[in-house]
Amino acid sequence: MYYAIFESPIGPILLAGDEEGLKYVNFMKGKKKIEVPDSWVENEEFFREASRQLEAYFAGELKSFDVKLAPEGTEFQKSVWNALKEIPYGETRTYGEIAKNIGNPKASRAVGLANNRNPIAIIVPCHRVIGANGKLTGYASGLDIKEFLLKLEGSC
Repeated sequence: MYYAIFESPIGPILLAGDEEGLKYVNFMKGKKKIEVPDSWVENEEFFREASRQLEAYFAGELKSFDVKLAPEGTEFQKSVWNALKEIPYGETRTYGEIAKNIGNPKASRAVGLANNRNPIAIIVPCHRVIGANGKLTGYASGLDIKEFLLKLEGSC
């Protein structure tokens, strides 16, 4: 597994992946912080395109990512993550709306758990999911980061 650290306006972000694609985009703070295993190899060149797209995103110049992804998870989790990628830049959805979109309208709590386990922050935009009451809820890297991302996108 290769990795690189991307310096963002809201702190360092770990990028990790292999030839299959990007497996992790993870803020280096919060509950979901990943420690880099000794077996991983630092390789900034491998993540050049992902870093370029993240730079453009944080500059407000990119609204949709085009990098190869290879998240690891259950089929249900992957269905949720695919639904997250369909939420347009600048918009939000509730957990219940995502559950309906994947054909399982009573699974809003399970959607929340899958959202929490999303290994590819920002690119798979779990930050665009809000509570049924319209409030910001549950973001493992901190609600301050979620709010920053939504403000950047003009939806908060």
